[in-house]
Amino acid sequence: MSCLKKFNFKSYLFITSLVYLINYTSTTEAAIASNRGDAKGLSSQLSASDVPRFLSRGHTYRAVVADTLILPCEVENLGKLVLLWRRGQNILTASKLMVTTDERIRLVDGYNLEIRDLEPQDAGDYVCQIADKQTKDQVHTVEILVPPSVRPVPTSGQITARKGGSVTLECKGAGNPVPSIHWSKKTNGKALTRVGEGPVLTLERVERQQAGIYQCSADNGVGNPYTVDMKLDVLYPPEVAVEKSWVHTGEGYEAQLVCNVHADPQPTVSWFQNSFPLQPTDRRTMTSRGIRHTLEIRHVQPEDFGNYSCVADNSLGRQKKFMEVSGRPGPAEFHSAPWSRSPDTYNLTWKVDSYPPLQEVRLLYRKLMMNETFQQPGRWHDVILTPTPRASSEPLTHFMFYTLKGLQPSAVYEAIVQAKNRYGWNEVSDIFQFYTQRSASDPRVEDMELVASSTSRNKSSSLATPNVATLVLLSIVHACYAALCSTRRRLIASRSFVDT
Repeated sequence: MSCLKKFNFKSYLFITSLVYLINYTSTTEAAIASNRGDAKGLSSQLSASDVPRFLSRGHTYRAVVADTLILPCEVENLGKLVLLWRRGQNILTASKLMVTTDERIRLVDGYNLEIRDLEPQDAGDYVCQIADKQTKDQVHTVEILVPPSVRPVPTSGQITARKGGSVTLECKGAGNPVPSIHWSKKTNGKALTRVGEGPVLTLERVERQQAGIYQCSADNGVGNPYTVDMKLDVLYPPEVAVEKSWVHTGEGYEAQLVCNVHADPQPTVSWFQNSFPLQPTDRRTMTSRGIRHTLEIRHVQPEDFGNYSCVADNSLGRQKKFMEVSGRPGPAEFHSAPWSRSPDTYNLTWKVDSYPPLQEVRLLYRKLMMNETFQQPGRWHDVILTPTPRASSEPLTHFMFYTLKGLQPSAVYEAIVQAKNRYGWNEVSDIFQFYTQRSASDPRVEDMELVASSTSRNKSSSLATPNVATLVLLSIVHACYAALCSTRRRLIASRSFVDT
């Protein structure tokens, strides 16, 4: 530092002496010319047109860091006067002499000052000065534009929060101009969803779904935006969901129970049957893959039927969900068309899954009495069916049908089915609604759809055949009727089922 001070002082002293000598020489020559009576030289020396002046003008320059900047300084009638470049009190050049030791700075095309590889600290005022103590200095202001940068707080970029609490993510931006900052959350590791503005992002009542990668982006229009990633971990007790709460199987077959567990910290998952902990055996395996935990039972035995629970624990809590492994039949599923082909009969078809043979099937049906503003279900009719015996080697799906007779035309009915095997009765099926035709002369819905389809393919034929046009009109009427029935079905679905 002391050497640098000595150098600056010596440089300043040298430059000052040089300027003094040049100015003294110029003054002496003018005095000699005057004494010699050289009127022409004296008038030229003192003429206003010979006074030095700047041709360039002071300006404010904005340049990007690492670029090259040229500051102009064009002078007329400089004569033997010295032209200086300085920045503050530091002299950069004197005439053609380089005073500064900064190798990035040089004179080009006369007295223009070139600065290469601009740095943020190069910002400031640069003065081009004529050493005559009369001419005003020319000042250039340099502003250095710096691309944005951003730093996460903490610098590790790792944030941890508890479920239900609040958390703050912060990043500090830098650059010139000051950059604007926004936050985005990565979805599936790629897609970005904008979630906030400003250097601070605060999340209230944090849920586990909010864990993940958050990206802080800074942009000031100089260069490309700058981004950093921050990872948010949300700690929460286990959350358990089962794929099936009722698992249907049979003796000698397999059963698979699956529960999906979300938790942080990582949970431990245990399986229980009727409140007794289970351990792996030659017929029973327990596997985990990600959040999916599976209990698989091979060659099911009667003692394997019953209630099971999936229990997940971590340091923040515990949760369990229940499942049942059962040999009872699965719920019945109807496969009939909703429209009857007859005004007084209806062919009801359904299927039931059961590993053992079915022992008994119960069918209940009733008519709905309704108008535009009122509906009243009728009395249930109970039909007990005995399925045909079948070999145990046949498929587990049982397809059944029954023809209901003595129905009323233009009516709405609903039906339910329940089945039994040696393990017991299954759950009652969902309510199924069907509709009878208005009269025997009414066209069937399938026929009307066929006629309408044929008409759309051959418009000339439909125009030439009045009967076809009439049938199309009837199809529109039936469509309106179907819409009305749909409204009534929604009303019925809201009522509870009462078995009489």
